[in-house]
Amino acid sequence: MFPALETELKPETLSDPYEDFMHHHLQYYGYFKDPLMLSSPLLRSRQLLYDELDEVNPRLREPRELFSFFSSRGPLQSPKWPIECEVIKENIHHIEWVPPEPEYFYQPTGDEKVPEIVGEEQGTVVYQLDSVPTEGAYFTSSRIGGKRGIIKELAVTLQGPEDNTLLFESRFESGNLQKAVRVGVYEYELTLRTDLYTDKHTQWFYFRVQNTRKEVTYRFTIVNLLKPKSLYAVGMKPLMYSQLDATTYNIGWRREGHEIKYYKNNMDDGQQPLYCLTWTIQFPHDQDTCFFAHFYPYTYTDLQCYLLSIANNPIQSQFCKLRALCRSLAGNTVYLLTVTNPSRTPQEAAAKKAVVLSARVHPGESNGSWIMRGFLDFILSNSPDAQLLRDIFVFKVIPMLNPDGVIVGNYRCSLAGRDLNRHYKTVLKDSFPCIWYTKNMIKRLLEEREVLLYCDFHGHSRKNNVFLYGCNSNSRKHWLHERVFPLMLSKNAPDKFSFDSCNFKVQKCKEGTGRVVMWRMGVINSYTIESTFGGSTLGSKRDTHFTIEDLKSLGYHVCDTILDFCDPDQTKYTQCLQELKELLQQEIHKKFSNFGQDMDLEASWSDIPLSDIESSTSGSDSSLSDGLPAHLLNIANELNQKMLLKKTKKKRLQTRKQRNEQYQKNYLMRELKLAEDTPGRARFASTLQKQPTLLKAPEKSSSSVMRNEKPRLNETQLSGREKGTSLDPPLTSLVLPKNKETIQTQLSGRDKGTSLEPPLTSLVLPKNKETIQTQLSGRDKGTSLEPPLISLVLPKNKETIQSKKPGFTASCSPKRSTNSGLGPAPDVKANWPRTRYPATRKDRSAVAAVYPSLHIYTYP
Repeated sequence: MFPALETELKPETLSDPYEDFMHHHLQYYGYFKDPLMLSSPLLRSRQLLYDELDEVNPRLREPRELFSFFSSRGPLQSPKWPIECEVIKENIHHIEWVPPEPEYFYQPTGDEKVPEIVGEEQGTVVYQLDSVPTEGAYFTSSRIGGKRGIIKELAVTLQGPEDNTLLFESRFESGNLQKAVRVGVYEYELTLRTDLYTDKHTQWFYFRVQNTRKEVTYRFTIVNLLKPKSLYAVGMKPLMYSQLDATTYNIGWRREGHEIKYYKNNMDDGQQPLYCLTWTIQFPHDQDTCFFAHFYPYTYTDLQCYLLSIANNPIQSQFCKLRALCRSLAGNTVYLLTVTNPSRTPQEAAAKKAVVLSARVHPGESNGSWIMRGFLDFILSNSPDAQLLRDIFVFKVIPMLNPDGVIVGNYRCSLAGRDLNRHYKTVLKDSFPCIWYTKNMIKRLLEEREVLLYCDFHGHSRKNNVFLYGCNSNSRKHWLHERVFPLMLSKNAPDKFSFDSCNFKVQKCKEGTGRVVMWRMGVINSYTIESTFGGSTLGSKRDTHFTIEDLKSLGYHVCDTILDFCDPDQTKYTQCLQELKELLQQEIHKKFSNFGQDMDLEASWSDIPLSDIESSTSGSDSSLSDGLPAHLLNIANELNQKMLLKKTKKKRLQTRKQRNEQYQKNYLMRELKLAEDTPGRARFASTLQKQPTLLKAPEKSSSSVMRNEKPRLNETQLSGREKGTSLDPPLTSLVLPKNKETIQTQLSGRDKGTSLEPPLTSLVLPKNKETIQTQLSGRDKGTSLEPPLISLVLPKNKETIQSKKPGFTASCSPKRSTNSGLGPAPDVKANWPRTRYPATRKDRSAVAAVYPSLHIYTYP
């Protein structure tokens, strides 16, 4: 089979041909080593690795390309767009630049103009996208370059060199502008595009203007923002980039704008309220190309260029392995970086703890990418601290979780039309692949080693500074430990990070976020790090905007804090823990003081749940889960309609009490249908309605006794009977399960042909042996119904209270005799018919057969 093997090797003499064949075969793969075989160049393979002495069994080389991955010698992967999106062919690139002077917040004067919204009815539309998916649409497919065909020129055509109309454009990577309306010579109303396949989330903007005029004041007004509060209302400025300044003076993005005002839109269309952002600006050059953005853009192409530089670096590529975690919904690669130094022994490799970092799950929060960039710059450097971190940790880094949303210029959602940071509990791998594979990767990582830290980098549009959201630990062993890392970070970056703005309360609406899901999976230190779109209100950077360098430095501070957090010398850790306890005591004392209560904090303050002390994270830039992805909503609606058409199943009874009552009712109705009685049906039903009135007397008389026992009586109402039904009342027994009281009702026997005899009722209480006995006297045929004789025996004074109709002797206390519930007044004639019941009666045995004694029948 292998001619080279036969000529160069001398096989041993073996009797069995099969063993001879297997011996040669295994030698080819490294077994039964022979010096001649190992020296043969024909048997060498680049997939097999040997040690220096070539005496250890060879091992396979680690696969490098699980997916189609960009090569260090080839071009970058072009972004894939939804087929509805038009994309211009220009490559947009910006230089990085740090302003030499701090960029201070805008100070409102109170005289800012609030322009009224005119709209396209009175203005001129100079730019409008017509390739945006309509409402109810959903993502179907993607391709490089987006929509097929010739790209239309959406901007207006200039009439000559004197035409000063601005030319708008946003059909590039991460761009967002839906429409521009010219309402004045130098005034424009702008409408932002919502996240694709949704009708909301308008916050991120990034567009280009051309044909500018210098020393002229322009006004731009964005008319369809959705958030009632914004940092623009407290001094934040938009960002501007001049192409001529970048090429001539090497000046990049800078904060610009005057007369900045954030206010509510006066146009009420009956839907959710809209808000406006207006500002004025003067361009630095004539005929310049300028860009405006909500924050410093960081595109998918920018990430790929950075990763390509790592792959081309011979030193960094040794301890940074670049892999593809998965493909996004549009087919763009989600990259996973594993950063760690090679271990000398397997035991050393297994002992390393893991740190997981991710960013850009919300595509419009480019702050996260710049922090991640600073982290990678430091962890891949030759700094002694970086080398130490690589020696003791395995870093798993996902620099861009939502590349589709970043490419199309969304603010919050993926192409599924949903917020990915509310779907970490999802099982829909095909709809949310980036989240599903991330969670699965961390789950496998937890099986291998301990995950010390999980951080997800975000941006925040309503609060300044940098802060984080964490999760309170329910374990007393790790009480307050989840707050040590953010406190250390605030000490390492005192002019950027605010510990007072941190919150550790887990709300129900946040159960699907990354930090909560990872925390419930076992990662104690699980955080969402929020970086403001504005700037700092702390220390030396007070009232200044954050720059790219500020965000990068925060990535370095995260590395520095990890070293402090894991320092074998636990001095810093212990000091922070003690400081946290003191801060918590002060917070508890403040809370109780506000309520006007005093509390001994030395005794029981640590038993107070931390969730009761903290306020909710209502200030978070969060959205509730929108449910199923957009492309599954139609299927779900169709299934719901089909379910409504089906016959509704009978609701199953849940409790034994309900089942017993239903059984008694069904049994009673079934038995009543078997017998019919025509003569006295209506009259008997009316009599039954009056009978409980007589039986209320013992209830009221013994209310003091019954109030202590509080028995629970189950009543089954008896409806009218049909023909042939026996009119004798049944024998009823009720046993209460708690106090073992027995309420027994016995009706006296009757003979045939006699009128209805009143029942004999006995109530026995087991504790005090009290007996309440009610006895009704017999009646003769043809006589009117006589009121019953009632005997009440009290345990203390053994008094007997009897009430009887006039004509009978009665022994009764004056108070009891005045009780109207015992029967009719002596001078009031009962309004009952004399011939109430039929003369002929059935035998008592028939009654027992129809109404078994194990069931409860109570007349209403």
